[in-house]
Amino acid sequence: MSMSAAARPAKPPFADLDFAEPLVHVTRRDDGSTILASGHLLGDYPRSLGDMLQRQAVANPDRVFMAERDSTRDSGDGWRKITFKQTLDRVRPLAQAILDAGGTKERTVAILSGNSIDHGLLALAAMQVGVPAAPISVAYSLMSQDHAKLLHCVRQVTPAILYVDNGAVYAKALAALQSAGLLQDVTVVIGANPPAGIDSAIDSVPFAQLAAVTPTAAVDTAFAALSPDAIAKVLFTSGSTGLPKGVINTQRMMCSNQQALSQVYRFVGKARPPVLLDWLPWNHTFGGNHDFNMMLFHGGTLYIDGGKPAPGLIDQTIANLREVSPTIYLNVPRGYDMLLPALESDPALRKSFFKDLELIFYAAAALPQNLWDRLEDLSIAERGDRVTMGSAWGSTETAPAATAVHWIIEQPGAIGLPLPGTEILLTPNGGKQELRVRGPNVTPGYWRSPDLTKAAFDADGFYRIGDAGKFFDDNDLSKGIVFDGRVAEDFKLSSGTWVHVGALRVKAISAGAPLIMDCVVAGHDRNEIGLLVFPNPAGCAALAGNAALPDITAHAGVRQALAQGLQHYNREHPGSSTRIARALILDSMPSIDANEITDKGYINQRAVLEARAAQVARLFADQPDQGVIVL
Repeated sequence: MSMSAAARPAKPPFADLDFAEPLVHVTRRDDGSTILASGHLLGDYPRSLGDMLQRQAVANPDRVFMAERDSTRDSGDGWRKITFKQTLDRVRPLAQAILDAGGTKERTVAILSGNSIDHGLLALAAMQVGVPAAPISVAYSLMSQDHAKLLHCVRQVTPAILYVDNGAVYAKALAALQSAGLLQDVTVVIGANPPAGIDSAIDSVPFAQLAAVTPTAAVDTAFAALSPDAIAKVLFTSGSTGLPKGVINTQRMMCSNQQALSQVYRFVGKARPPVLLDWLPWNHTFGGNHDFNMMLFHGGTLYIDGGKPAPGLIDQTIANLREVSPTIYLNVPRGYDMLLPALESDPALRKSFFKDLELIFYAAAALPQNLWDRLEDLSIAERGDRVTMGSAWGSTETAPAATAVHWIIEQPGAIGLPLPGTEILLTPNGGKQELRVRGPNVTPGYWRSPDLTKAAFDADGFYRIGDAGKFFDDNDLSKGIVFDGRVAEDFKLSSGTWVHVGALRVKAISAGAPLIMDCVVAGHDRNEIGLLVFPNPAGCAALAGNAALPDITAHAGVRQALAQGLQHYNREHPGSSTRIARALILDSMPSIDANEITDKGYINQRAVLEARAAQVARLFADQPDQGVIVL
């Protein structure tokens, strides 16, 4: 017999953190909408990331800023490291080389490669002299079969310099760019291993040659001329359909965002300099702006994690966490899903992970309750208290944080309150409250796309982000906003009943744990709800061993266990707008070329439904085949 709620042992307290008090100013409008603003005024912020770097080079010259695995250039412990002073000293020659190559505010530095010290140096150097850095998804070069998105992005940003860290690895991508005529008048910079077969007419130089250039007064002149509204980056976001959009990121956006975050996360750097171990790609705003810039702002150390939440690569993350104890751990829900089995089974890893940990942070997607509970249980077992967990919300267009949770929360779902300087508008839209954002952290628009820019803002200058939210407590708005899914993802059943996809998806993943990697909710204009399920091979291994994906799909034990989990969910959610009637386990993973998934592992609901229309038809067939799980 289960214990009553009163008889259950109380959970231990949370570790104490210095947060700003959750204060909010509320404005009600006659149209039923509400504007929220922080009760904390935004303080002064640096003019540019270059100013942050100069400040740290003076205040903390010998502190390590970036570190990466490199056995050829390590510091005796397997890591290549670079201090803040060394970073500034190496940025200046690269900045001169960028100017010499013809870099301007219109001719960018395109970076095709993943996170690395050299990537960081080159991006900082470009921004130091007013040349936009344009990091482009590695997947567009290495996973894509047609390179269409890569060609589009490079064509958009008209680079003066195009960088790849390994010429041999990127040979096919370079060949595609060359065939499209996109390398003319472009200095191709190769970190190592020049590729065979690249036309000798291409102006290709090794990265070391750029790094050896002698800086002149032109670097100082360009740096002095920077304004807060100078374009610092062009970050590409896929959106729901079509080719990637180039989001303008200014110095003001990124600098004001870090100042605002520092005002609500007052604990960062208070007890010790912050330390991150982070894999999140720098072509995305989460890793490239939120995490990278936080270490620059606070004088912290960023260990670049060569792993990621993918089979085989998660092992590198685990190995790194044995050596690096982060003060903040930031990840997407899938990252926690893949890391948790190792934390649960390996006491030494768990000890290293929790030793200095102040905050567990998730973003980019909602964290399922089962992952929250497991992380909390591990913290209690290892430390005797609960490490604070929290989140924030925003987008590439908001640099990225528009809200943050800066108080203790007991469960996932909350996205916090507006950061200082940022206003959040909640306005009625299709039965939900659509969220919109205005503030110094919001983009001025899309790169060379005036029509997209115009459509993205309302008449009052609020950016239309496309997400929905609701108040945690209508009687106490200081308790913040809860994420309520994407406005465009929700649909109606044939009965006219709305299905709120975001909340249902997270609950379904928890119900099917650990078998479901992700799922897509279907049922628009149909009588009932169905799921397209991307299986989690690692989670299915206990039942199916190391079976290939098609065999997992057909495995009787996997199908039965998934059906049981979803049936348990249905008993607690019997209504037509929440009950899952059918499920189909897919035999292929989401495709980046079809825009079904981002680098961070976020599933594009609409794109999956469009690309897999045949599977949707199978799911809802009058006489479903044996592959469909009917509940």
